[in-house]
Amino acid sequence: MRGCGKPPDAPFAVWTKIRGGDYLAAVDARAQKLGLKPGMAVADARAMRPSLRLEQADPQADADLLAAIADWHRRFTPLAALDSPDGVMLDVSGAAHLFGGEMALLDEIERRLTDQRFAARAALAPGPALARALARFSETRRIPPQTSQGGIEAAAARLPVAALRLSARAQNALIRAGLKRIGDLLERPRAPIAARFGAEALAQLDALICRTRDPISPRFDAPDFMAERRFPDGLTRIADIEATLEMLARDLCLLLERHAVGARRMKASFFRVDGVAKHIEAGTSRPLRDSARLVALLRERLAALAEEGLDTGYGFDVLRLGATVVERYESPQTALAAMNGASAGEESQDMADLVDKLGARLGLRRVLRIYPQESHIPEFAIAAVPASSPPPAAARREIQSPMRPLRLFERPEPIEAIALTPDGPPLRFRWRRALHEIAAFEGPERIAPEWWDAQERMSTRDYFYAEDREGRKFWLFREGLYGRESAHPRWFLHGLS
Repeated sequence: MRGCGKPPDAPFAVWTKIRGGDYLAAVDARAQKLGLKPGMAVADARAMRPSLRLEQADPQADADLLAAIADWHRRFTPLAALDSPDGVMLDVSGAAHLFGGEMALLDEIERRLTDQRFAARAALAPGPALARALARFSETRRIPPQTSQGGIEAAAARLPVAALRLSARAQNALIRAGLKRIGDLLERPRAPIAARFGAEALAQLDALICRTRDPISPRFDAPDFMAERRFPDGLTRIADIEATLEMLARDLCLLLERHAVGARRMKASFFRVDGVAKHIEAGTSRPLRDSARLVALLRERLAALAEEGLDTGYGFDVLRLGATVVERYESPQTALAAMNGASAGEESQDMADLVDKLGARLGLRRVLRIYPQESHIPEFAIAAVPASSPPPAAARREIQSPMRPLRLFERPEPIEAIALTPDGPPLRFRWRRALHEIAAFEGPERIAPEWWDAQERMSTRDYFYAEDREGRKFWLFREGLYGRESAHPRWFLHGLS
């Protein structure tokens, strides 16, 4: 049913399957002028207009495109939400003046979408339901926020009942009852309407006339602190983009300092002239409001994006930097520097800077830090957690851990060992097909299973530090007490010193 071989100026429609049948889902202006409309059977449409070009609907592609359009609208306000299946809702409170006023903002949105070959209508109203209805069913494009309730109801009265976003069945019931416009509903008592058409009809009516104002649900939360720059001509050079990020970082840090907070996660957004939006994020291991360090982290992410192929196209005309996660930040107390070497605070600061740099390059979740745990079993005595996360509760307490080898295996490896007695130290062992003669040993250190998990996870272990005749050092253990837990204890190698 594809329109192969049809002239490009032929009427066009998209079809979909409904209850096993093929029906038109959408038609273009040419098809509409020829009498075709959504809901018509494909066979009837082709009989009426043999030149009709047809394509099957792709709901997922439509959803992805709508999400991209909503992302593009974030150049006007961070609060952009999907209004499926074919709309985007914006909260432009306090943002319209940046574009020369509300009407100028509506004109710019429509003009830019038209330049991208989208057919679009924009409207602005005190409530999201009314703005949605005006864009779809009215020539009125703007109702000022200060409009009285009576003025809002008068403007809504001319809208059709389809503006209520009720089900097709409910809309048909309203029309059959002679209620074709919103004004017909406003003139009648509310109780009979609720009794006959349900409470949903009244809820939608109240939203439409702004008696109730449901907040929109943005695709992305707006940052609490944000700085942005707009350019009449798009930036195409990476050097100019980095210079702009430096200015934005300085502005952002001033905001953070004013509120005594520091950034833990940042997001930089780049909006291209032709509608493409790019985003990079960077996190820190502790609250930061040093603009130089923030820019250094963002530069790492920008370099990675450039390696993947950062296409500046006709340039980025809007750059925005926001702190998406912040924490309380107390300015450090200045103290007398240590006479010799770096102080503990300086070492901690250097480590935090290293974590941030590695996190910007590799991802914060991939940079791990080892913390002690409250367990005497070697496998569970330490935990690797993201370095940017707060340390676990056990790590904040003093835990006296015995000395362990520098390298521990993730899982102990079985070995073949020979001992003078079943419960004595080993004389020699074979590991990975190599035989090792033991010259000296230290031990045993007995580690028993935890009492609440006895016999579930492990048997009693006797650990030995052993050194072979070539000077290599091993940490190995015998598992199972001879005659009590096992008739044939097994040997394992757990680490290397």
